[in-house]
Amino acid sequence: MGQTTETTEQPATEQKTGCYLYGIVPADVEVDPEAQGVAEARIRTVRHGDLAALVSEITLDRPLGTPDDLRAHEQLLDATAAEVPVLPIRFGAVLATCDAAVEELLAPYHDEFAAALRELEGRAQFAVKGRYAEETVLGEVLEENPAIERLREEIHGLPEDATRDQRIQLGELINTAVAAKREADTAALLEAVKTVVVMSSVREPSHELDAMNVALLVDTDREGELAQAVEELGRQWAGRVELRLLGPMAPYDFVVSGGQGGG
Repeated sequence: MGQTTETTEQPATEQKTGCYLYGIVPADVEVDPEAQGVAEARIRTVRHGDLAALVSEITLDRPLGTPDDLRAHEQLLDATAAEVPVLPIRFGAVLATCDAAVEELLAPYHDEFAAALRELEGRAQFAVKGRYAEETVLGEVLEENPAIERLREEIHGLPEDATRDQRIQLGELINTAVAAKREADTAALLEAVKTVVVMSSVREPSHELDAMNVALLVDTDREGELAQAVEELGRQWAGRVELRLLGPMAPYDFVVSGGQGGG
């Protein structure tokens, strides 16, 4: 009877680290040695041709997606955009190795990315957000829409259960009227900044009292002119709309191909 020898298979060693991607910049960009990204990891570049990917090492056994992670991702990209053109990569992109950044991004999309970076040279994204003063905008709606005012008066003081349908109708009418104001005020903003803006993108409102949420691509040397135009409009709308100018930031709203995107 022959003797058999048992062999025990060794489990494969699990990969513990990966390569986190932030964005794509021109190849000649030098990274600040103090720059940090997700999980306070040091940033480095992987180069190919005229391009470089901003990357850092990441431990794969840690959860990814905390508010701190998103903040670190955006802060790095926004700080980069203030200095050089950058194509932001969507938050949470992780590759097995940093060499894969060349194989999967830089090499196959080289010419497209290089052309996009040339278009962004000397430009950055800004955002203008506006929020209506609730009492002020409601007063405008009631004054401009007598039918809404009459319905509001009819149900005032009556039991909610007995006027449920009318209250729903009233809410819908007010929301429609505010949406019309939002459209008109967004158009007024775009008109006020049109001479300093290269491109614009109107975002969907995130709150019922949003007056506007607009992304603007602007030549960085005209940031002062943009700020002045927004400040002047803010003075005109004092007590009605609170305006905020944010930026410079990475061009999240103006980069749409090659797996890119942004917050």
